[in-house]
Amino acid sequence: MIIKNVNLETVAGPTSVLPKNSLPEIAFAGKSNVGKSSLINALMNRKSLARTSQKPGKTQTINYYNVNDQLYLVDLPGYGYASSSEAEKAAWGRMVENYLNTSKVLRQIFLLVDIRHDPNANDIQMYNWIRAHHYDPVIIATKLDKIKKSQLNAQVRSLENTLRVKPGTVVIPFSAQTKQGREDIWNLIEQKLADSGEIL
Repeated sequence: MIIKNVNLETVAGPTSVLPKNSLPEIAFAGKSNVGKSSLINALMNRKSLARTSQKPGKTQTINYYNVNDQLYLVDLPGYGYASSSEAEKAAWGRMVENYLNTSKVLRQIFLLVDIRHDPNANDIQMYNWIRAHHYDPVIIATKLDKIKKSQLNAQVRSLENTLRVKPGTVVIPFSAQTKQGREDIWNLIEQKLADSGEIL
């Protein structure tokens, strides 16, 4: 995927009306501090398009990035930040539920999980929630550069077993530092859009 132009087109908060886009949408979900912003920056070949922070829970909106006027990458708010209030968690749930129920052009959801640790209860809940909305998420195992190569296969198996993934689920190990996995993600996106007749 050659990125010619990209911009943050829409930022939707808890009380916002979500845009009715005509271009296909690719969504990214994951808990706070899993590396979602870093992934999006890497996919776009930009250093700071999506804001990263050492403080988890920074993304509390649904952010729509227009890529080449061909598709949207949709950054869903990070979940599971311990310091969030119950009201904030409820607002997050309503936002994501609203998005999953109303988007007519959502083609694929990527669920980001930290490869260093087994998925937690929030990750499992999110995976099951996505499946309940009739989507088959692709798992992106982030922070690949933080483990040894010899640990990779065992960590991926543990991730799959903990999430109890559907047979055939794609797991893509990814590093924002080395960009390993970036082309795999774009290839999958392009194939998904080709399958739906929306060839890039």
